[in-house]
Order: sequence, then C-alpha cells, then structure tokens
Amino acid sequence: MTYVRSITLDLSYGDAVTRTREALTEQGFGVLTEIDVQATLKDKLGQDMEPYVILGACNPQLAHQALEIDREIGALLPCNVVVREQDGRSTVLILDPQIMATLPGRDELQPVADEASRRMDAVLISLRQG
Repeated sequence: MTYVRSITLDLSYGDAVTRTREALTEQGFGVLTEIDVQATLKDKLGQDMEPYVILGACNPQLAHQALEIDREIGALLPCNVVVREQDGRSTVLILDPQIMATLPGRDELQPVADEASRRMDAVLISLRQG
C-alpha cells in the first residue's frame, strides 16, 4: 500500500516550500506546525542532511467532520506534507488522506477522506502547473 502522493519540481527548496504553502491555502488548509528536520537533526544529533521540512496541514472543516465521527482520528491529524531538496530539485510528499479511512476501518470516514484526497490532489496539480 502506497502511503504518500508525491511530485518532484524543478524549483529551489525555498520556492517549493512557498509554493506548497500557497497551494495548501488555496485548498483551505492552514499550516499548524512546521518542523525543520534538517535544523533539528543538526542541533540535536550533529547530523547533516538535505533541507527537509514537515508541514502539518489542516482543513478545519474536514478535521471537525472526522473528529465528530471518531475522536481517536486526531492521532492521524494534521495531514503531513513534506518538502525536501533532492538532487537540486524539490520533492513534495503528502500523506495519503485515504489512510484516515482505511487504518481505523471506519466506513463513515470515507467521505471525509475522499474530500481531503480531492483537495490534496488539487495541491499537487497546482504545483505541477506552476
């Protein structure tokens, strides 16, 4: 089972992070958390790695719908979106929202997962189109 949807862009890392944030906003997602993995690993472990950020994206309406169905679904929220530098290009990875329905096995979550998937696919399409 694939658990991410991804796209590789001919953009610098900084531009890819900015464009990803914009595309998420266009689809009704706010970024609640931002983890600079590169800086964290350097600071805590002294390890070097490529630029890598995890954005915790949340659409409040979809999150509310999912939480009304299953309070434990919060363990799968927010939707994680990774932007990383790779060979002079940038890769954007989005956790597949279908996991929200399939992992807990709650059929009632399927419409929420479908809508989140549609919106995240639109984020990738927006990034692809530039």
